Amino acid sequence: MTDEPKNAVPQFDAQAEAKSLLRTARAAALATLAQPSGHPFASLVNVATAPDGSPILLLSRLAAHTRHLDTDPRLSLLLYSAFNMPSGGDPLTHPRLTILGRAKRVSDPTERQLLRARFLARHPKSSLYADFADFGFFRVAMETAHLNGGFGRAANLDADRILTPLDGAEELVADEAELLASIESAEPRLAHRLATAFGSSEGAWQMIGFDPEGLDIGDGERLIRIAFPTPVATSSELRRTIADLL
Repeated sequence: MTDEPKNAVPQFDAQAEAKSLLRTARAAALATLAQPSGHPFASLVNVATAPDGSPILLLSRLAAHTRHLDTDPRLSLLLYSAFNMPSGGDPLTHPRLTILGRAKRVSDPTERQLLRARFLARHPKSSLYADFADFGFFRVAMETAHLNGGFGRAANLDADRILTPLDGAEELVADEAELLASIESAEPRLAHRLATAFGSSEGAWQMIGFDPEGLDIGDGERLIRIAFPTPVATSSELRRTIADLL
């Protein structure tokens, strides 16, 4: 058996890095196509994710980027996570993920309620305007992504490599709100204990969402993504996996 060098560089796992950025980014640079010129138009938006990892956007009809998407749904999103980034230094040394896809306005009431709950769990202040008549939720259908993990670390990824399969877990994700409430009721300090275990004890941590591949806990502007060792598909598997994390 060969010993690893003392100063060995950690292995670069592009898929895991991309999934982590997708789930932890709270904001993104949104690029749409301005009409009629076709010029790229960049703006800043808040972002969350659906259970399968598809980005969720809350946009106003009054915004230029929304009018662009209503004409041409193609877009690009640049995601990065500022949490735990050291202050100063070169920002280009930090990972970022560029997504190419198409935005679809959500009109189905059931789907809208699910996306609304997940978005507001991550951005509670958006509840002040989320239900205004001119605002709507959009789901981004990812096609491809490009991960830049810092100097010398890059990868192109098809959407299916960073999305989370939901086959067999449909009931689990549909019951997300009830399960989170039940788990927190049984163990009120669970999120704090998990944050402590993952290196961030200070703050008012709470569970803000889960999917078959991981649990998200948050404290205001901060987010921690806790990836599960193996995917879960039922409520009992979810509870057992969370208990094992502790």
